[in-house]
Amino acid sequence: MFWADTLIEKLDNDQPHIINDSKTPSGRAHVGALRGVLIHDVIFRRMKEEGFNVRYTFGVDDFDPLDEIPYGKDEHYKQYLGMPLCNVPPPPGSKATDMSDYYISEFFDVFKYLGVEAETYRLRDIYRSGNFDEPIDIILRHADMVRKVYKEISGSDRPDNWYPFQVICENCQKLGTTEVVGYDGKEVTYHCHLNMVKWATGCGHHGKVSPFSGNGKLPWKLEWVAKWATRGITVEGAGKDHTTKGGSRDVAAACLKQIFKKLPPLNIPYEFFLVGGAKMSSSRGIGVAARDMADFLPPEILRFLMLRSQPKRPINFSPDEKSIVKLFNDFDRYKDGAFQAGKSEEIKEVYRLSEVSSEENYFVPDFQLLLALVQMPHIDVIEEIRKRSKKQLTESDMRHIEPRISSIRYWLDNYATDNEKLELKPTLPEVTKTLSATQVAFLHRLAEKLKETDWQAEKLHKLVFDVIRITPIKQSEAFQAIYKSLFAREAGPKVGNLFEFLDQDFLIARFKDLRYSKTIYWLETGIGVNEVEFWLEKNKDDIVALWAHFDFSMHEDNLPAGHKYGEHFGCGLGVIEVYAKFASDEKIYIQRLLFDQFEGIDLDMHNEADYFQIYADDYIKELEEKIGIKIKSTPNPIRDVL
Repeated sequence: MFWADTLIEKLDNDQPHIINDSKTPSGRAHVGALRGVLIHDVIFRRMKEEGFNVRYTFGVDDFDPLDEIPYGKDEHYKQYLGMPLCNVPPPPGSKATDMSDYYISEFFDVFKYLGVEAETYRLRDIYRSGNFDEPIDIILRHADMVRKVYKEISGSDRPDNWYPFQVICENCQKLGTTEVVGYDGKEVTYHCHLNMVKWATGCGHHGKVSPFSGNGKLPWKLEWVAKWATRGITVEGAGKDHTTKGGSRDVAAACLKQIFKKLPPLNIPYEFFLVGGAKMSSSRGIGVAARDMADFLPPEILRFLMLRSQPKRPINFSPDEKSIVKLFNDFDRYKDGAFQAGKSEEIKEVYRLSEVSSEENYFVPDFQLLLALVQMPHIDVIEEIRKRSKKQLTESDMRHIEPRISSIRYWLDNYATDNEKLELKPTLPEVTKTLSATQVAFLHRLAEKLKETDWQAEKLHKLVFDVIRITPIKQSEAFQAIYKSLFAREAGPKVGNLFEFLDQDFLIARFKDLRYSKTIYWLETGIGVNEVEFWLEKNKDDIVALWAHFDFSMHEDNLPAGHKYGEHFGCGLGVIEVYAKFASDEKIYIQRLLFDQFEGIDLDMHNEADYFQIYADDYIKELEEKIGIKIKSTPNPIRDVL
């Protein structure tokens, strides 16, 4: 069952519900702040679908004091430390009404982008309108009970003259530097301390003032209590840092029960959203801003990133190539699964709730291929996709392809390292010198077959695997050889899709440009007689055809003049390549037999080659009798066998 449905089961469908979330706009909202927003949005959507009478409200905690300067904004904001955010002017040139409006407006634009339909409200308006006057009075009259809860729940010991309230100093207009020490039912007595907090300096004023109509505010734990007591909130989650045992959520819930005799809303504890393993901070500029992430990722991908994990599991995001490719591929897997019979309901639910608005299935190219194509300057990406698509691209297809291209370009401009950027090298990269003889031989064999292959992704992809088997070479080493020779890196998009977009002559020439030692290649891949015969005996019931190819390599060096043993030193290697076609998968496999190795002085190399041919013919006849299968001779296995 999807995690949201498990939570909804706990709610009464016969009563109205309000889902609430909030944010303190102390700087640009980081992307992690969207986790709570979207968790609550999913609950809201599911409750509406189940017929609940439900609203989703989102509060701007703009009455909080400015206690940290937003990253890089010291010059403008330093003088306002300690003042309510809603009373701090925005940066010069901004049309915003205040600092909080400046930052929250950007965040609310992201709401619209993600399809979040929350009713927004501002705490300054709640306080100034008098809507919190009654809970403020009740809480101040029960300050002793609040102190007791703090002690019992969190172990925080407050003095007998401590009141859970701060006023705006009538002299310096600061909130974060004041301490309330008395309440007579109409006014509070307060002090504005010079050094009560490290981040702001008070003025030393002492006075009395009404706590009502926006003259001050509750601490945020009690602000929760006031909202829960007056606004009908039935669901409100909180991050991990608030929901530990004895934490702020426990304190607020206990105060609500003991002072107002009400039960707290359903909690949805959720873990942190981490960037590269680090927790984020708006004011410190740590992490990725929500707006920046919305500029980067299409809305359905960003929603998916937040929603696919259980709320209690942390999300560790990193904008590196591997993570980004995996994110898009995972989403596409969920998308395709949502339209397939037999796939889990959870996959379908996650995909559906990731959509901004519901629509039918659509086509998008493989993301890693798209990543490569965008980086090839000679290619019109959309036109190439159109030409190779099995069907005409629809408006829906284009609505999703174009944002992905934009995402890739944004990633290349803002996050990609030089090593992650995929550049098709105009000449053979230096790194190809590290390729083994087997890897280069694989590329040569592949080039031979590329000459006569239909230039279609599926056929090209199949061809690569066919050549891998008859080289033979490990798949990982074969793909590394391809990517190193084209991009000077070890990974890239699916080769069939990639090849289809590259020029045939260019690919063949690039792979043929490499040089290798045939003898070393054979020694790297060859085995002995016993191993070959064991393999044939083991698989003979599955073998439907056998071929043999003889090949001979020789090398001769001149000896120093007057050498007492002769004039030349020669060596040679003869191999028998045995190709087998299996009935079970109709594929061709190879075993390379190191059949004849020799060395000596003043050898007749041509005679040695003739001897090898005779001995090899005789051995193949013996092998046929031993395994009971006819073995055909082929001078060109690449042509005849594949």
